[in-house]
Amino acid sequence: MQTTDDLAALRHARMRWNTPLSEEHADLLLQRLDIRPGAHVLDLGCGWGELLLRAVAAGGVRGAAVTTGEGIDTDDAALARGRALAADRSLDEHVTFVKGESATSRESADRVLCVGASHAFGGTADALTALAAYVRPGGRLLFGEAYWERRPTAEAVEIFGEETVPLADLVEHARRLGWRVLHFSTADQREWDDFESTWRAGQQEWLLQHPDDPRATQVREELDDRLRQYVGVYRGVLGLGYFVLGR
Repeated sequence: MQTTDDLAALRHARMRWNTPLSEEHADLLLQRLDIRPGAHVLDLGCGWGELLLRAVAAGGVRGAAVTTGEGIDTDDAALARGRALAADRSLDEHVTFVKGESATSRESADRVLCVGASHAFGGTADALTALAAYVRPGGRLLFGEAYWERRPTAEAVEIFGEETVPLADLVEHARRLGWRVLHFSTADQREWDDFESTWRAGQQEWLLQHPDDPRATQVREELDDRLRQYVGVYRGVLGLGYFVLGR
């Protein structure tokens, strides 16, 4: 029988990465990051590190100048998944996964990824300020952050917090704090729909297979509430921007 921990793991089981991002869009962001052979890549709030692994592979792991990477997160299950993925791709000698708080790390790198993890630093502005210390001179930061596509309802603000701002304000935050916006692009509706669907998919499959399980009612209510919120509250209202930044 599935354990509670198994059910929690199923939340991400069908997800490529925990952000609304297509394969094509990810390739574009990695191109804009311009990862050079021999670079060191740091992913703060890496989850299972799918984007980190692709970034290291893009930089190259053969020859004299080998690209390396480090992912930092607090989720043991996600880190274990990342290590397994690295081993499957023969990247385990080049990428390490470390349990820890992103905001307390003293690591620095040529390319830094921080996607959906600004909360670890206290919010958008605090993250953009703190992340400057993680990026080596001449380096680049991939910063992924939520913003309002249009005016939110009170319920949307309650879910995502007062700090979420419109896209123009998010760009201004970065500029005011000394970053140059080398590239930005936003998640489109298909990316959002796929993200939300895959977030629910693992537990949906479990629910269809275990309709009489004692936990089924709670799982069904949680999935239905998430779907209601997405479709009725923040679909088309909440956006996700990806910014390649330099200093």
